Amino acid sequence: MGICLSARIKAESPFNTGGSYFQPLSWNLRLKVALGAAKGVAFLHGAETKVIYRDFKTSNILLDINYNAKLSDFGLAKDGPTGDQSHVSTRVMGTYGYAAPEYLATGHLTAKSDVYSFGVVLLEMLSGRRAVDKNRPSGEHNLVEWAKPYLASKRKIFRIIDNRLEGQYTLEGAYKGATLALRCLSTEGKFRPTMAEVVTVLEQLQDSSETGNIRCNTHNRPKIRRHSADDARSRSVTAYPRPSASPLYA
Repeated sequence: MGICLSARIKAESPFNTGGSYFQPLSWNLRLKVALGAAKGVAFLHGAETKVIYRDFKTSNILLDINYNAKLSDFGLAKDGPTGDQSHVSTRVMGTYGYAAPEYLATGHLTAKSDVYSFGVVLLEMLSGRRAVDKNRPSGEHNLVEWAKPYLASKRKIFRIIDNRLEGQYTLEGAYKGATLALRCLSTEGKFRPTMAEVVTVLEQLQDSSETGNIRCNTHNRPKIRRHSADDARSRSVTAYPRPSASPLYA
């Protein structure tokens, strides 16, 4: 996907130019990547025979030179429920940090399992953090557990927004993105949106950004923005990750 640079993704990434640093993706490019990936999953869910991706994560999203997202690695994909079935029962497989809680607990797989995984990836895009990072301070190892308390508050969401995006979005844009992530990460699948609904919200968010409603506007940033959890660390480290890292992750 647009945010991840694993070894095989580097071959397609426009960031892999042989230089010393990667520049993190901008707010607008992250929206573009999120929307492209969401459309891919929505297509699978809307097929005549519904397909559940089951392993949606950043490293399974590739970018071409124009930052168009492409889904890859369908090895764990599964046909969805048919007829009166509400779910598919299967052995739990996938990647730690991305799998939906009900799937981990019961092995019951639904399209809403993919929606949860998308929420994790969207949160990675907003925060510039990995889904699971043991190098973070205690209490911040699991991105979803750490970020959830901040997602529902306009006054607190800036604590989780990637500080490298400062000045590229408005409060309203950040809040809409955070709210969508929170809906996708609902503990109960029935409260999550469909991927078609996710696509609609992201399209609206992208349209607002392109027409100037979500833009670089320093006057719209509230002072609480300075309290981002990564701000203190950003003063003592380089602004960009090393070549082995993703352009999203700090």
